[in-house]
Amino acid sequence: MLIKGSTEIYGIIGNPVAHSLSPIMHNSAFEALGLNKVYVAFPATNAEKALAACRALGVHGLSVTIPHKETILAHIDSIDPMAQKIGAVNTLLFNEDNKIHGLNTDWIGANKALAEKLELQGKRILLLGAGGSAKAIGFGLLEAGARVIFASRTENKVKVLAETLKCDWTHLADIETIQADGLINATSVGMSPIENASLVPAESLGNFPVVMDIVYAPLETRLLREAKSAGCEVITGLSMLLYQGVAQFEAWTGQDAPVEVMRTALMKAINE
Repeated sequence: MLIKGSTEIYGIIGNPVAHSLSPIMHNSAFEALGLNKVYVAFPATNAEKALAACRALGVHGLSVTIPHKETILAHIDSIDPMAQKIGAVNTLLFNEDNKIHGLNTDWIGANKALAEKLELQGKRILLLGAGGSAKAIGFGLLEAGARVIFASRTENKVKVLAETLKCDWTHLADIETIQADGLINATSVGMSPIENASLVPAESLGNFPVVMDIVYAPLETRLLREAKSAGCEVITGLSMLLYQGVAQFEAWTGQDAPVEVMRTALMKAINE
């Protein structure tokens, strides 16, 4: 890709961001469609200052990651209704008048990834976690007509989240008694350097025909490895990353994303 004076800049802000696969995914898509755009990582500890800098530089769009998905709301000009419900954004559009509009595509990514294996309408899903990712995924599942049960290591947080979304919740120690159509790990458990950890006893995984993990490093977490051994259909975190990125790309460009190009770029990066 030839960078020119007219090249439009997109990027990701967060801390840390050096590990992010988003630049590989989005730059492969820009190149495949011959778009004069580039996507870079911006390490940012201060969201307000980062946005001011991006406005000054004429940045066209941003991904937002930890720890700014919620705190950045105070510094943008408008927000999509679904993102407003969730209380977090992961995507920013800079309008022609330099106004910033916030979206959340995390829930879209999770729904599309899960829908590859499971029709969501009317299905019962056990969702592990009580943080921002679990909240976004929970809202998305409810939007698709699924029934959600939360479980978490932090009981106070999961009670508040379940009450907010008007869902049931259970103690993490009691998940062996739960049966559902699907299970989603929306926590960081299983991510390097604690890749040998899992929140779900292996002997309980047969209660969930479909198991999804939002962790993508490693690609096959202990949870997914044990779920596969139990005969479950499994969905890796790469699928959610891909589909939330597809939604971002289409919001920024107004064009259909080259999904398979983006998937191939992500798989290559993971394998390397």
